[in-house]
Amino acid sequence: MTRPGFALRLLLRDWHSGELRLIVLSLIVAVASLTTVGFFTDRIEQTIEIQATELLAADLVLSATAPVPASIGEQARRMRLQTTSVTAFRSVVVKEDRFQMAEVKAVAAGYPLRGELRVADRLFGEEYTPAGIPAPGEAWADSRLLQQLGVELNEQIELGATHLTLSRVLTFEPDRGGDIFNIAPRLMINRADVAATGLILPGSRVSYYLLLGGEAESVAAFRQWFEAQHGGGTVKIRGIRDARPELKTALERASQFLGLAALVSVALAGMAVAMSTQRYVRRHLDYCAIMRCIGATQGTVLSIYLLQCLLLALLCSVLGTGLGFLGQAGLASLMSGLVQGELPAPSAWPAVSGLLTGLITVCGFAMPQLLRLRAVSPMRVLRRDLTPLPVSSRLVYVLAILALALLLPWQSGDVSLSLYSFAGLLATGVALALAARGAIYLIRRLRLSGVVLRYGLANVSRRGGQSIAQVLGIGLGLTAMLLLFLIRTDLLENWRERLPAGTPNYFLINVQPDEVRQLGDFIFERGRLLTEFYPMIRGRLVRINDRPVSPEDYADDRARRLVAREFNLSFAEQMQGHNRLVAGHWWASGETGVFSVEEGIAQTLGIRMGDHLTYLVAGREVSAVASNLRWVEWDSFNVNFFVVSDPATLASYPATYITSFYLPPAERLLLSDIVREFPSVTVFDVDAILTQVRQLMNQVIRTIEYVSGFTLLAGLIVLFAALQTTHDERLQESALLSSLGASRRQILGALLAEFLCLGLIAGLLAAFGATLVEWLLAHYVFNLTMSLNPVIWFFGPLLSMVLIGVGGVLGTRHVLSAPPMRVLRQGT
Repeated sequence: MTRPGFALRLLLRDWHSGELRLIVLSLIVAVASLTTVGFFTDRIEQTIEIQATELLAADLVLSATAPVPASIGEQARRMRLQTTSVTAFRSVVVKEDRFQMAEVKAVAAGYPLRGELRVADRLFGEEYTPAGIPAPGEAWADSRLLQQLGVELNEQIELGATHLTLSRVLTFEPDRGGDIFNIAPRLMINRADVAATGLILPGSRVSYYLLLGGEAESVAAFRQWFEAQHGGGTVKIRGIRDARPELKTALERASQFLGLAALVSVALAGMAVAMSTQRYVRRHLDYCAIMRCIGATQGTVLSIYLLQCLLLALLCSVLGTGLGFLGQAGLASLMSGLVQGELPAPSAWPAVSGLLTGLITVCGFAMPQLLRLRAVSPMRVLRRDLTPLPVSSRLVYVLAILALALLLPWQSGDVSLSLYSFAGLLATGVALALAARGAIYLIRRLRLSGVVLRYGLANVSRRGGQSIAQVLGIGLGLTAMLLLFLIRTDLLENWRERLPAGTPNYFLINVQPDEVRQLGDFIFERGRLLTEFYPMIRGRLVRINDRPVSPEDYADDRARRLVAREFNLSFAEQMQGHNRLVAGHWWASGETGVFSVEEGIAQTLGIRMGDHLTYLVAGREVSAVASNLRWVEWDSFNVNFFVVSDPATLASYPATYITSFYLPPAERLLLSDIVREFPSVTVFDVDAILTQVRQLMNQVIRTIEYVSGFTLLAGLIVLFAALQTTHDERLQESALLSSLGASRRQILGALLAEFLCLGLIAGLLAAFGATLVEWLLAHYVFNLTMSLNPVIWFFGPLLSMVLIGVGGVLGTRHVLSAPPMRVLRQGT
């Protein structure tokens, strides 16, 4: 019989005897966790690639905060490119006494140049592609707007100073991207209706787009011309590769995080593989000695078991990949809304990566143990004490770490992220292991009364290695679960509850200078107080000192976005009450040519005290020196700005005004009156935005819980693997206790004491780890004062004790029936 055939025969025999169950289960969980994330990520990436041009609705898009110069459109047409335009802004749609914030998109004939719109003639009706765009006087609204406004098709709505008839339900726009990034529902109108709304005034927040389409050569030639003539100006250009960068970045980060979360389960499953293989090797030493006696060389023995191991890895990888394919459907359901439309079927690459994952896991965690089999002496047939020396623990650790190091960059796609994650994973594991060792040391020092309790706790300290492995496996899984619970309850829910009464819940923006006094009086007469009106001027940073600033100068994504876009500037005589100086001094009355910069943006963009900053505002440059840095309480829900100047520096530039105020739910009708009286004013409902953000965070948490389920399952497998490793030893101990008169109940009590103690240690460590990470998030990310949550200190240890207690008793139930004669017959 050939070696592969013999290895397969041994594999089938060991499978039927139950020797390989935990190894198989561990490998399947490891592969399934990674391929679940892999299949889902692959579907998302395919969607982005397939719909690349549709994500722009064109081949090129020019964008600006002022109308794109007509000369650019003329040049595009001379270069045989098709053109169309889009104007986008936010405003409030009104129907009788109801109102709703909407993302208004005003389109011109020819839109879209790539992809196609889809509409329906009734809510949730059959979709079809329309022949054109909304006719003048008509509007198309998505289902969210219809439902939230409570309006039917063919009814009229108010948009600014004009009335429009809702004629169709808008079901799909090629260039809208994921719904996750759209705070308000969509309203699409004809560009010819924009002027009649009266909503676009000097200083209004409006985005203008020129869409271009044509042959690839013409597109490339135009881009080259544009970058030579207008590169670095206020008009930005985007191509297919630049489409929806925020969507691409968010999906990449989500995929990386989920992949790294899955790798925790791989690490635990690998630990279970190593422990199970250790017992498997110990039980096959006699068989290897017999093979050596009949002429098998060391190389033959090793190659047979390595082939058996590789066959097992391939089989488990196929099964795990199949489960991963099923699991990704649930993950896609939980993450629905990231992209529009149906996701395409996954490619074969995640299946290939699943097979490689299984092989790498086996090579890193199982093969080091199998090396012992080649050193079995033929004399073991006569002398059972001739056992090969165990493999160096240093070699086992090195190969296991190398296996994880190979999987990390492959799964995350980011070398630096991989290094940080790898270091964090090792540090967490080492910290839990050291803490568990310390707890076990303290248990060893205890002097307890009661034979059952004393014997059970003695088992914890005697089997220190297995006890630490069990605590580590369950502890990591529980830490992830408890942390998600704390984030949901403490950092998200309590964040809003901690806001003081009367915290502003509405913002009014795009208030024209001549409307400030009228609007303030209008609201005051109805019993409400505004915080204050603040001027808001849009500008883009172009120079720091004498150095021109461009996105290419920064590696940080946030810095690139800040430099590439215009953001809001303001001016004031006095500093706002919820700001605090951290460097420098506030300007004196009459002082000019100075800026106050928020410390966070200063750090991001490399701005220091005394730097001369130059902004481009409405086509004119304005320069001033950074005289101070401020800390800003952003979550106060008051109006705040990154950069504030003295009044003289920016007072001559076009500005709109912004304010915030608190309005009880019972008085929401006041907002309808504001919109009707001041149609250019835009209302932002902070409560609605917070609700959507909370829904999104809950969606993300459910997704992480889904993937973390693999981690908890892998932790349970580690528990059973550790129990399997000590199974023969426990049988001997149970038989010895029975021969000395111990009852079945006493043996069960000792086992329960051992496992409940391990569960208590794992639960307390998990609660401590989750609380520590929550404190770090609250202090460094959310800037919240965190109070200790007593629930997890009760719930965590209790859940851990139940898991380890029940799992431990189930895993060792056979030792309760060990006959006393086993003490004399160790081979039974």
